[in-house]
Amino acid sequence: MQVDPRGQRFSAVLTSVVLVVVLVTGSGALLAAQTLVFALGALLGLRFAPYGMVFKALVRPHMAPPGDLEPESPPRFAQGVGLVFALVGTVGFALDIPWLALGATALALAAAFLNAMFGLCLGCEMYLLIRRLQPKNRSDREVPA
Repeated sequence: MQVDPRGQRFSAVLTSVVLVVVLVTGSGALLAAQTLVFALGALLGLRFAPYGMVFKALVRPHMAPPGDLEPESPPRFAQGVGLVFALVGTVGFALDIPWLALGATALALAAAFLNAMFGLCLGCEMYLLIRRLQPKNRSDREVPA
């Protein structure tokens, strides 16, 4: 599946706003909601990601067609990375461990902000690096005798 990269940046903007509000208010419930947003995109695919649905319904119809589409796998992996940090932050709020809650939220915000402002998707870059490091075929995995 191919996705519009502008949708990923739009989602990163909304995610950044939500995470800033979490840091300012200390709202574990709002971070839990963001965790669900990440989970839907990571586990079910980007077509089920709520912010992507908003982009597709309300923003994209007013834009020219995208110049390029990109594979879904890297941004979907990035949603999974966001899910891990948001889940850790949510657990931190639930267990009343403020440094864990705020630290994990701040790291998720840093990644979302880089994507929103500069188009640098850290999770996507991680995905591509992991793919490059994987052996290409079975013979690459065999250890010479």
